[in-house]
Amino acid sequence: MIPLGYILGFSALLFGLGLYGALTRRNAIRMVMSIELMLNAVNVNFLAFSRYLNPGDPRGSIWAIFVMTVAAAEVALGLAIILMLSRRQDDIDVDKVHSLQG
Repeated sequence: MIPLGYILGFSALLFGLGLYGALTRRNAIRMVMSIELMLNAVNVNFLAFSRYLNPGDPRGSIWAIFVMTVAAAEVALGLAIILMLSRRQDDIDVDKVHSLQG
């Protein structure tokens, strides 16, 4: 069995990479991918704590499924906005989003 500290370290690394990508990237699709990476790090934490603290309790898995559902809705909405943005202009730079104000 893998120690809990290793899993939490891996999750912190994933979250840090996602945070770095979300704060430094200007491309909207890369920002959405970075946010998804951060949400997956949270899922790893939910599953690790569920496994190590209460092995028979499914609450960690239920929360992970809930986070995946919210992430899927976020990606669908985000990609719809990005698609509309890419149809109006050539690039999808988030600094130029003010063009969607009408």
